[in-house]
Amino acid sequence: MKVSGFTFVRNGVKYDFPVVEAIRSILPIVDEFVVNVGKSEDDTLGLIRSMGDPKVRIIENVWDEAKQKDGVVFREQTDLALDACTGDWAFYLQADEVVHEEELPRIRALMEENLDRPRILGLHFRYLHFYGDYATLNPWFYRKEIRVVRNNGKVRSIGDAVGFYCADDPVVKNLKDGPPERYVKTGCHIYHYGWVKNPRTMLEKKIFQESRHHGSDSEMVRGLAAQKEWQFANFDIMKDFRGTHPAVMRERIENFLPYLSRGSRWRNPRFYAYALRHGFKG
Repeated sequence: MKVSGFTFVRNGVKYDFPVVEAIRSILPIVDEFVVNVGKSEDDTLGLIRSMGDPKVRIIENVWDEAKQKDGVVFREQTDLALDACTGDWAFYLQADEVVHEEELPRIRALMEENLDRPRILGLHFRYLHFYGDYATLNPWFYRKEIRVVRNNGKVRSIGDAVGFYCADDPVVKNLKDGPPERYVKTGCHIYHYGWVKNPRTMLEKKIFQESRHHGSDSEMVRGLAAQKEWQFANFDIMKDFRGTHPAVMRERIENFLPYLSRGSRWRNPRFYAYALRHGFKG
């Protein structure tokens, strides 16, 4: 069995992506890791090259700046990285997603166990979305996704590259939406750190992301550009994280300077009002 890892990244330094940590987090269980590096305004390419790991294989691309709708450029860049993979399985991590080392043996075992079951197209993961800092989770973000896919040429990126679909299916839909016999639940987690940034960097990142969904001249992007920094809405009613972080994140977490504060959500009346409207998420 051969396993590929893959991701895409552009302006990884500018937007403070933990892309090196993401790559390193699964290197022990992959045979290669394909990194699709978009032409950047910073030294993202140099950052990836500096890893110096023989498993890391870089491809370079220039993004089409005219593609500014529905995140299609993110989907396109994901598929370019996937197409460069040579493994039986392809393990996708976005540039701000990290896997805990304690869960690597189970993930590898499930790939081996399902290698000769061609109907299984992916492995299903649960999400931990860190929000504002490394001690806070947003439980109202999406809860699950497919992150390991069978590299058979038929599994492709969907939407804005968060999930995948099968090109053979008569109706295009995310694999995670079923039927359930098409994937295996791993019980493992993706640690998503995309919302842990200082407020100004967070705002710059959101402006860029939304420009690739709605257009750089859209009302939404103009509204964001008028702000001075990102406002972490509802930070005061988010959930405490009481587990351990992946070891590859240790240095980044130690060097992080907190800029937000909150008390217990259980003593905050806004938490109960929000939960009534949006559902309780433990």
